[in-house]
Amino acid sequence: MLLPMARQLPRRMPLAELHCHLGSAVTPAVMWGIAHEQGIKLPTKDYWQFRQMITASPTRDHSFDGYLGLFHWTELIQSSPLAMERSVYEVIGGAYRKNNITTMELRFNPMKRNRNGEQDLDHIIAASLRGMDRAMLEYPIRPGLIFCLDRAFPFDLNEIVVEKAIAWRDRGIVGIDIAGPESATFHPADYSELFRRARQFGLGLTVHVGEAGPVEEVAEVIEALEPDRIGHGVKSAYDPRTMGMLRERGIVLEVCPTSNLQTGVVSNWEEFRWIFEQFRSNEIRYAISTDGPEMLRTYIRDELATLGRLGILSYEEQVRAAETSLEASFVPKVNDVAAAVRQPAHRREVEREEA
Repeated sequence: MLLPMARQLPRRMPLAELHCHLGSAVTPAVMWGIAHEQGIKLPTKDYWQFRQMITASPTRDHSFDGYLGLFHWTELIQSSPLAMERSVYEVIGGAYRKNNITTMELRFNPMKRNRNGEQDLDHIIAASLRGMDRAMLEYPIRPGLIFCLDRAFPFDLNEIVVEKAIAWRDRGIVGIDIAGPESATFHPADYSELFRRARQFGLGLTVHVGEAGPVEEVAEVIEALEPDRIGHGVKSAYDPRTMGMLRERGIVLEVCPTSNLQTGVVSNWEEFRWIFEQFRSNEIRYAISTDGPEMLRTYIRDELATLGRLGILSYEEQVRAAETSLEASFVPKVNDVAAAVRQPAHRREVEREEA
């Protein structure tokens, strides 16, 4: 039985991308060009093989560790000021052209872009902000950058990342995050004071949790770090206590459906149907994001369209998720962006023009 065609959000409606990693957001063709411009020795001279190396696919390993492994080459290629400026510029501008995304929050760990200390960290950060500035000069957008701490890093390195975020906060760094694989040495409570300090300086707080780790960790993070948002957080649906904490504190979940399916965190769309039912009945606020549009070959409008086509989210719920994204953004004055004068072109048209 064919499902009726679901209404899709109008392309005039501006969107916000709250959960997007720089390492998975640059198109393979641009990554290929950056690598060769810098003389990076790639393991292949075949572009299509390279493209397969840095993108997910249905035939790849559907695991969390397998997905993280895709970042090896993208982070290496982006490890210079030149590469960071170009990458940030391309992602923010491309998101606006292809999907009318007027608020793009890009996240990355600057210490994973300085070749283990070979490159100056402030030069990496300044170059990233130059790329953002270039995009803002060309398009009616309000972007921001989020610095990721890493669970596998020792505390002193993560502390440096936070201090850099504070130092550059007036130039476009809008928040901090904790990402990376599960680690036996990582304890959220150890970062309570560091997160409190970041909040005092006006930075937004988000944390990757409720994805690959145990559901109990979500409540632990909420109590210890008091985040404004949670990256992914889909496992929260399985714990009534956590649902209550999210509702009472108004914490917004950054849900990335295709990413969660690729990593095996969620088994299929039917499980997602159940998860969103729990969010609905518990009045949980959530935004829809991609995690990495190019690596995962998806975009926010694709995610929303699929959720609508499968009857998981109604049209009204899609609109509300889009509005929540703008409301929950760490970037100030996101609603000041002027609306498009003409109907934005479809993404496929833009991609043909740029090919």
